[in-house]
Amino acid sequence: MSASTAVAGPSKVAALAELFASLDRSGRAALAPFVTAGDPDMETSLAVLESLDRAGASLVELGVPYSDPIADGPVIQSSYTRALAAGFTLERLFELSRAATQRVRMPILAMASYSLIFRRGIDRFVGDAQAAGLAGFVVPDLPLEESDQLDAACRQAGLALVRLVTPTTPPERAEAIARRSTGFLYCVSVAGVTGARTELPAGLIERVEWLRTKTDVPILVGFGISSPEQVRAVARVADGVIVGSALVRHLAEAGNQPRESLLRGLEAYVGDLAAAAGGSSTTATL
Repeated sequence: MSASTAVAGPSKVAALAELFASLDRSGRAALAPFVTAGDPDMETSLAVLESLDRAGASLVELGVPYSDPIADGPVIQSSYTRALAAGFTLERLFELSRAATQRVRMPILAMASYSLIFRRGIDRFVGDAQAAGLAGFVVPDLPLEESDQLDAACRQAGLALVRLVTPTTPPERAEAIARRSTGFLYCVSVAGVTGARTELPAGLIERVEWLRTKTDVPILVGFGISSPEQVRAVARVADGVIVGSALVRHLAEAGNQPRESLLRGLEAYVGDLAAAAGGSSTTATL
């Protein structure tokens, strides 16, 4: 059997479940940063993942650069452009994942367009991801009705297939999506594209509470969250908080600094977010 074919093995879904259970027992919500693979280069990406782990991130979403944005705002689009210009490929994604999973404790999930997975071949992509130590996938553009093949491959490999619900998802469909999600459910906080906002949207807490009645998997909230105060507010109701554009912008704005300075600033910022996920009063600004 080729290395790129997924086989049954230790379940990353079970490991994620234990991570969330451990966080719940300690009264903490998960902090899940999003960073772009290969931005600005592979060596820095690996160092960033190590810094996130040291700073207290619970898990990380590793964005797979793609030329056609899905729900990505300008900050993340720009990071994808930088990574692709630097020569990023899917092979480099798996190289980065193999190296990172040997050095960090936090699970790493890939956020990828379904077209990249389909073009490589579902079984091959899942097998490569499993061999590289990835814990699963977030696939924003995969409709529920077309997900059976990838779902089956992920379940065979013990990898998570995280689904997304948005403020515009009809209740009946949101319930169906929530039932099929593995690892966790991604609750998009706002309609529109990614990007930091100053306030949490009205109705978010009620939506998370309703979703809790429809699924047993943890619920993480993302889109528009950038400050410790926002993290603290979401952590009161959700199982975790995803921070993306604010973090990617932080890295981009610090891009001309020596790497050591960039990583120190990153760890301080993410450390404050992680403290807020645990209920601390620590604050930080970008």
